[in-house]
Amino acid sequence: MSNDKVHLGHHARKRFGQNFLNDQYTIDAIVSAISPRKEDVMVEIGPGLGALTEPVCDQIDQLHVVELDRDLAARLREHPRLKEKLIVHECDAMKFNFDELAEEGKRLRIFGNLPYNISTPLIFHLLEKSQHITDMYFMLQKEVVERLAAGPNTKDYGRLTVMTQYYCQVIPVLEVGPHAFKPAPKVDSAVVRLVPYQKRPFEALDVNDLHRVCQDGFGQRRKTIRNSFRNFITPEQLESLGIDPGLRPENLTLEQFVSIANWLTNHR
Repeated sequence: MSNDKVHLGHHARKRFGQNFLNDQYTIDAIVSAISPRKEDVMVEIGPGLGALTEPVCDQIDQLHVVELDRDLAARLREHPRLKEKLIVHECDAMKFNFDELAEEGKRLRIFGNLPYNISTPLIFHLLEKSQHITDMYFMLQKEVVERLAAGPNTKDYGRLTVMTQYYCQVIPVLEVGPHAFKPAPKVDSAVVRLVPYQKRPFEALDVNDLHRVCQDGFGQRRKTIRNSFRNFITPEQLESLGIDPGLRPENLTLEQFVSIANWLTNHR
């Protein structure tokens, strides 16, 4: 079945942020990067019209799919080629407990072409479940992937960067132009691989304090940390951690953010 034909009878819904992948070269490249294996527990978020679902199912015996659109979920349940292999979870991925799919001795692997309007909160939701996840492959807006992969001292470096890199290794996979979708989005896209750490390089005593330090810092990113963190730490205390109070948030490394968060946890 050609990718054009599967669009018949279904119009992309703006409220779900739907843009359907439609370019065979891109689809092949993504599936090759994911490299599905029968012994893995595979989960697709937002399968849509099945552009990735079909070739992934060609390589495995069972696939969990999480789909909010009830019409698309119904199509997948009745799909002549796929229905025997799919376990359809008709629900909001933001509320889905991915931990429930983890199986002893098997790798939990997640992929999807994420709707642009929920990609950041959904990534945060998944990071909290990351102890059970081997890796994740997501199609996102290119600028979001650039933020995920950014280093200190760059404009793309921010709260999303620090929190994602705290939990995961971030590996950009490929860039995808608007032509690969129907309807074509107004932005470029990219695929990223997120690999949760088995043992994190820097451990926060309380991850909520790391969230707070990131919010206080990047909420006022033009200020120096002397000012943006003044509600909970003095310049002298920052210096005692080996951190210059004259730096701005984007100058701090992940290790330094964790160091400040742990100081906060110990002095609350």
